[in-house]
Amino acid sequence: MKLTLISSSLGVGGAERVMSIIANYWAAKGWQITILTFDDGSEPPFYDLDNRIDHRPLGIENQDDYKISSVGKNLRRIRILKRAIVASRPKLVISFVNTTNIMTLLACWGLKVPTIVSEYVYSSVGKLSTACQLLQKWAYRRADLITVETHGALSFFPSDQGYNTFVMPNPVSLPSSETIESQLYTDDRHLLAIGKLTPRKGFDLLIKAFAQVCDPHPEWTLTILGEGEMRSELEDLCLELGIQDRVYMPGVVKNIDAHFRKADIFALTSRFEGFPVALCEAMACGVPVIATDCVSGPREIIHNGLDGLLVVSENVDALAVGLDLLMSDPVKRQYFSHYAPKILDRFGIDPVMAIWNSAIKQVRDRV
Repeated sequence: MKLTLISSSLGVGGAERVMSIIANYWAAKGWQITILTFDDGSEPPFYDLDNRIDHRPLGIENQDDYKISSVGKNLRRIRILKRAIVASRPKLVISFVNTTNIMTLLACWGLKVPTIVSEYVYSSVGKLSTACQLLQKWAYRRADLITVETHGALSFFPSDQGYNTFVMPNPVSLPSSETIESQLYTDDRHLLAIGKLTPRKGFDLLIKAFAQVCDPHPEWTLTILGEGEMRSELEDLCLELGIQDRVYMPGVVKNIDAHFRKADIFALTSRFEGFPVALCEAMACGVPVIATDCVSGPREIIHNGLDGLLVVSENVDALAVGLDLLMSDPVKRQYFSHYAPKILDRFGIDPVMAIWNSAIKQVRDRV
């Protein structure tokens, strides 16, 4: 099978992580995989790629994607992308994330090559302009298949409005060390969170909740891995709450598995999500998890009270109560730790890639 995968870049991010996993899987199976990215290739891929994958940076990245403000510039980008797709001679094209998906569908118009678009940011909670949302609705009806991450996300692209939609969970790749080092006999305790420092991820909520419960738990610290626009605001919040010595924000790191091995609790406090890979990876590692029951995602991952804890979304007090419960109860943490790795039975690489293969077969049988 010869596939072409398209993304804005191969930098750090959930969609980029997923694309690298599925591309590597197919390359290992002997499929011919080409990855087209909009960046200029000056930065190496953040995630490791199989050396059999042909990565072709196109140098057409545009920071004004969400505005679609320059018609001439975007027409030129579409022409370049179309030539690259034709040159890669794919049997199928798969694109990732909204504006890249729109560009890909426009570029594939008239090529008679089946196209799947994978959606990770939904219009009601994303940051697309009104004009871009209208273009998205028009373009997505021309996709052979739209994959969404959860059943809850199906409502964004209903079949009765002409969308051909398929639920595709993200594959969970277990970090390199499958044995998680026990923290049972150490004195320090670690609360971990991962994600871009943006309002969507709700780290302000997490910091406020941690501030409510950290005094009775002096052995606990909070580490937030990631970078983004809210760094200064979050650092100021820690200073304001007097917990700057208990909260660490080291930025983007490559050795996330080492942090999972140290973590006693993983927290996901997003205001909205798609399908949070970091939450799944934490569970696969046996880390007890707490997550907000936000729009899409966590409620289809966590079995509340069995393999993790769900709390009311955007409610600092509820989050603080949940954190205090887990921080105070090592037996509860061990219980969650025992059941959490069973997530791989549902969302491990092999079961998810079987779903991908079924989706591809469905598309190829139909065209």
